Amino acid sequence: MCSHSHDPHILCPHCDLLVTLPPLKYGQKANCPRCKSTLTMCWKEPRKRPVGYALSALFMLLLANMFSFVNMNVKGLTSEITLIQIPKVLVADNYASMASLFMVVVQLIPAFCMLAIIVLCLPVRLPGRWNIRIAWILFHLKAWCMVEIFLAGVLVSFVKLIAYGDVGIGTSFIPYVLFCLLQVRAFQCTDRLWLWQQVSPAPAIHQPLKVGQSGLSQGLRSCECCMAILPVKQQVCTRCGSKGHARKKHSLQWTMALLVTSVMLYIPANLLPIMITQALGTKFTSTIMAGVVLLWGEGSYPIAMVIFIASIMVPSLKMLAIAWLCWDAKSSKKVDRERLHVVYEMVEFVGRWSMIDVFVIAVLSALVRMGQLMSIYPDIGALLFALVVILTMFAANTFDPRLIWDRSGTFENKEKFDDGQ
Repeated sequence: MCSHSHDPHILCPHCDLLVTLPPLKYGQKANCPRCKSTLTMCWKEPRKRPVGYALSALFMLLLANMFSFVNMNVKGLTSEITLIQIPKVLVADNYASMASLFMVVVQLIPAFCMLAIIVLCLPVRLPGRWNIRIAWILFHLKAWCMVEIFLAGVLVSFVKLIAYGDVGIGTSFIPYVLFCLLQVRAFQCTDRLWLWQQVSPAPAIHQPLKVGQSGLSQGLRSCECCMAILPVKQQVCTRCGSKGHARKKHSLQWTMALLVTSVMLYIPANLLPIMITQALGTKFTSTIMAGVVLLWGEGSYPIAMVIFIASIMVPSLKMLAIAWLCWDAKSSKKVDRERLHVVYEMVEFVGRWSMIDVFVIAVLSALVRMGQLMSIYPDIGALLFALVVILTMFAANTFDPRLIWDRSGTFENKEKFDDGQ
């Protein structure tokens, strides 16, 4: 049974509803009764599980960088790469920006997050406010771990290369797959509310709390980082040091600015070539859509659909969805708030997966280097498309989902939730 060592009240970070957390058994989670977002989950051995998974993940990452990752054989010519060679090749082709992106989101941020989980879950007190700063960085960087997306990109690369030669996995491939699974599991077992309670106690609230009503109506706000309940007028959280407001400042303006910029980049990203292929002395370029058509023509229908959905449909629909959310957030008409919240959660989740095409190009560029026989190089369209994905992720992050619920009033089922149902 999980017990709350502090005040069990919490403001839902997605809809601003004040709720009382019920007692939870191991394996149970508490969801917001209005927007259905997960507020906290009760894990058995909440220290040992994350530490075990994170340590195992770091060991697998070390192994994954020591040996050959993938290899390819074309008419007797063999090429193999390690993970660390991928950014080196991109730098050699004057694409240091893509190389930096690869290193940051595929290796450095995931490794830091695993180290942070180990440090925070172990009962070790660091000097000063180091624990608080590490936790702050962890929850800000978590969304930028793209290990599983890179792994999906590698699998898509295999399908593309099968038509040209024999593709095989190296010694490091299995450790990297295990690293991907273990880091995902480490994140799942690290409950944000529980972890912040271990790092530092939440500040006390000296006023009556009205469960079932929004925090804004009571002069309260939730810290975006550590979920502490704070007075609206208090801009700096006394626990984690984050600055904030009752609602994200200029949320809609920032979201629309980032959205318009991403739309402006999305057009040339689709028109300009993302990849240059040199085969037998002949060079030809390909755009995102040309790659989809090529895969479809070769009979790779599932992979063609994956690329089309991830690189064409998802960015387009995500931009439309963000624009729709911004429009309805300030609308005075009656709208289905629950449906809008589902749209927001989908936008927040699927946006990262558009990066799959960028990782495919990174793998192909590093692996296929066989002189005049066959070589692949990235082109400007890949960089523009990566910027589109990053900007839309920032746009989704700057949008405040609580704006969707601000006109919903008091929660109708307050009495039911008070009874712990």
